[in-house]
Amino acid sequence: MTDPPATYHRGEFTVSTDRTRLDVDDALALLRTTFWARTLSRDVLARAMANSISFGCYHGARLIGFARVVTDLATYAYWTDVVVAPEYRGRGLGEWLGRCMLEHPQLQGLRRISLLTRDAASLYRRLGFTGELGGLVYLERSDPD
Repeated sequence: MTDPPATYHRGEFTVSTDRTRLDVDDALALLRTTFWARTLSRDVLARAMANSISFGCYHGARLIGFARVVTDLATYAYWTDVVVAPEYRGRGLGEWLGRCMLEHPQLQGLRRISLLTRDAASLYRRLGFTGELGGLVYLERSDPD
């Protein structure tokens, strides 16, 4: 995916989609602090990042937040792997990261943005997400392995 970098600033923090700045190992270390990605391999994450718009949240040079958007850049986007380092939680950085994702120039005019969460529904509701599917039925097919 070739997406031009977007950068956002808030005090001493920066959110950026600059692929040259985002280190796979740093993102993997953050994701390993979560319940959903503890066993994610480096190779899988590198491939996922190459095919997504990836957002890094930085305190100076340190990666303290990460998120990916899987999208066709025209009609649909799926948010995944949204994480803030434990010691930076409670400062509004997750919500700010989400707002940066919503403001990204290539993610405007989409018909639908979706996500799944087990423990952050209140955060996503503040960003305008709802559980109402408008008569749609959510289905999924999981890899049997």
